[in-house]
Amino acid sequence: MGVSEVFGEETLRIILLNAEYFVKGGVARYLFNIKNLLESKGHTVIPFSVQHNENEKTEWSKYFLSPIGKGSEVHFKDFGIKSKFKYFSRMFYSFEAKRKLEKLILDTKPDIIYALQYHKYISCSVISVAKKHKIPFVHRISDFGAICPNYYLYSFKTHSLCEKCVKGSFVNAIKNRCGRNIFAKTLMCSFYKFYGVAKKTDAFVFTCEHTKQKFIEAGYQKEKCFTIPTFFNKNLITITEPVSYEPFALFIGRLDREKGVEVLIDAFLRNQKPLKIIGLQGSDKNYNKLLNEKLRNAEHKIELLGQMNFEQIQTYLSKCLFTICPANWYENLPNAVLESYAFKKCVVATNIGSLKDAVKENETGLLFERCDAKDLANKAEYLFENKSEAVRMGENAGLEIENVYCAEGHYGRLMGVFKGVMAEAGRC
Repeated sequence: MGVSEVFGEETLRIILLNAEYFVKGGVARYLFNIKNLLESKGHTVIPFSVQHNENEKTEWSKYFLSPIGKGSEVHFKDFGIKSKFKYFSRMFYSFEAKRKLEKLILDTKPDIIYALQYHKYISCSVISVAKKHKIPFVHRISDFGAICPNYYLYSFKTHSLCEKCVKGSFVNAIKNRCGRNIFAKTLMCSFYKFYGVAKKTDAFVFTCEHTKQKFIEAGYQKEKCFTIPTFFNKNLITITEPVSYEPFALFIGRLDREKGVEVLIDAFLRNQKPLKIIGLQGSDKNYNKLLNEKLRNAEHKIELLGQMNFEQIQTYLSKCLFTICPANWYENLPNAVLESYAFKKCVVATNIGSLKDAVKENETGLLFERCDAKDLANKAEYLFENKSEAVRMGENAGLEIENVYCAEGHYGRLMGVFKGVMAEAGRC
């Protein structure tokens, strides 16, 4: 098969590889967004995934891997003992994945493979199949799992940023007890390094410059690494009411310690400004208890609205004055920032990681020192007292969606990466 209209007259046949084929989180949301975008340009997108009861229907499901459990589980904790054994084996090398992907390649003759998440449910065996058939393999990185066994560059034990594994040994993760099943995850990272995944992959796509730089620090070839920000799918917006700027701030996300929720609450207990919080309580019951106790015996204007779908969230995004992203860890360009920008709302964010890149100081929002409730309270209070500045930066944020996080820009840059690796493989 030839190359797309960007390069010539023919279109591409693209295998889109991901562990899930249903919307579980941000990665799967991107999967369907990019699938629709590529298909709108005339390309043929062929999904390769794992069978699951919630999967979207597709003619290609007969090639999918067998489910790890009964096909209804979503998280590791849901698996039984036998399923957990199968899960651990899939983390390293799956002969089933190798066999089924080869069958798919032989039947469809793709031009390229675009992989999203595959480490835990499919395994690196798919790369060897791609190499065998000289199919370029491009991997979109959405977390730090390949260079940090707990995936986050964050210590859940000390609740602090941690980069010991970036340039050091993965054994640090075991020594510091960085999370559940950390021994198996450390072995997986070590195996992938031994197997040469970084060298065998033709290109890596990163959603932000910060994550890319961390991988380069870890030894990934700079020439293979490309930053292509996630694009916002405007079709997700269903609300028709015009954007307004009412006097309340908005937080959207899980109520977990690493998300900076305690810092957020402390800040708004301090400045006594209106804050609405949308999201589920986290898995740490002690942390949930701490948050509830902070609010129970204090005067405040903080509302906990619980979990909502995006259609419900839009009402609050369209009306808030600004949003807040107070993360204590390296967020990998969170959807909450792009959603805020899409509704012309500026963002007050922690001055670390991708947030420091995505939120431009005094242009699309304000930055505050990590874990500093007083600094966050002051930045928020400034926007409440200077509505015109919040509106100005919100307008700038809207332009970012049009110019930086747009579908056409994402498509053009992605096709540029595809063209490069295909040329090196002699496929165009």
